[in-house]
Amino acid sequence: MPQPSTWFSSPDDAATRLAGSGYLADPATAITAYLAGVLEKPLLVEGPAGVGKTELAKAVACVTGAELVRLQCYEGLDEARALYEWNYKKQLLRIQASGDQSWEETHDDIFTDEFLLTRPLLTAIRRDEPTVLLIDEVDKTDVEVEGLLLEVLSDFQVTIPELGTVAAVRRPFVVLTSNATRELSEAVKRRCLYLHLDYPDAEREREIVTSQVPDLEERTARMLVEVVHRLRDLDLKKAPSIAESVDWARTLVALEIRDLDPTTIDDTLGVLLKHHSDREKAMKELRFAG
Repeated sequence: MPQPSTWFSSPDDAATRLAGSGYLADPATAITAYLAGVLEKPLLVEGPAGVGKTELAKAVACVTGAELVRLQCYEGLDEARALYEWNYKKQLLRIQASGDQSWEETHDDIFTDEFLLTRPLLTAIRRDEPTVLLIDEVDKTDVEVEGLLLEVLSDFQVTIPELGTVAAVRRPFVVLTSNATRELSEAVKRRCLYLHLDYPDAEREREIVTSQVPDLEERTARMLVEVVHRLRDLDLKKAPSIAESVDWARTLVALEIRDLDPTTIDDTLGVLLKHHSDREKAMKELRFAG
C-alpha cells in the first residue's frame, strides 16, 4: 500500500487545491498529480505547446509551499549545466596557495562542497525542504542527456566521482514536460507516470479564462473562446496557447471591449498570433467565416 502523500491527500484534494491557485485540473490531471506524490514517481507531461504543462508544476509548487527548481532544457545542454561542475578558478587559487602540500592532500582539499557549483538536478536532490523539480521541454535536449536523468529518476541520487553518491534526503516532486518533438527513450518513460494534456474543449477553456480574468463578461468570454478554437483549427505555425487566450481576455478588459467584431480582432490579434503569415491566414478565415 502507498504511504500517505506529503503532497496531496487525494485526487479531489489535488483538484481543489490546484483550482485555488487558478489551475483547473481535469480528473485525469488531478489523479495523476496525486499519484506522482503518493508513489514518489516522476510525472512526464506531454502535449502541444501552451496547454499548461509547465504551469502544472508551478501550481503544485504554489499550493504545497514547495520550492520550484527548474531545469530548462535546450539543444547542447550538458552535465555541467544540468547537474554540477567544479569551480575551477577557485580550485586553481587554492592549489597555488597550497605551497609544498602533497597532491593527495591538495586533492582532498579542493574536491569539497566549498568548490562545488550545483545545477538544478543536484540542487533538487540535496534539498531537505519540499521541492518541485521541473525538467522543462526535455525533448529539446540531445538523446545523450537522458542518460543524466536516469540515475536521478531511478533512485533519486547522483554520483559525483570525487565525492561519492549523493542520495535525496527528501524526494522532490518531479515534473518532466515534452512537446513531443522527438520520442523519449523507453528507459526514461518506464520511470515516469504519464499524462497527456491537449487543448481544452470550449467550455473548459471558458472556465479557465473567466477564472483568470473575472472582470471579463460571460458573453465576451464565449466569443473569445470561439475565435481561439477557430484559429486552432487552422494550419498555423503557432496555435494560440491557453496563456495567450488569457492574455487576450485581459487585453479586452483593459480596452473595455465587449464585442469581437472584425476590426477589434484585427487590432488585437497580435496578442494571440506571433507570425505575420498566421495573422494573414487567420483574418482571411475569420472574415470568410463571418
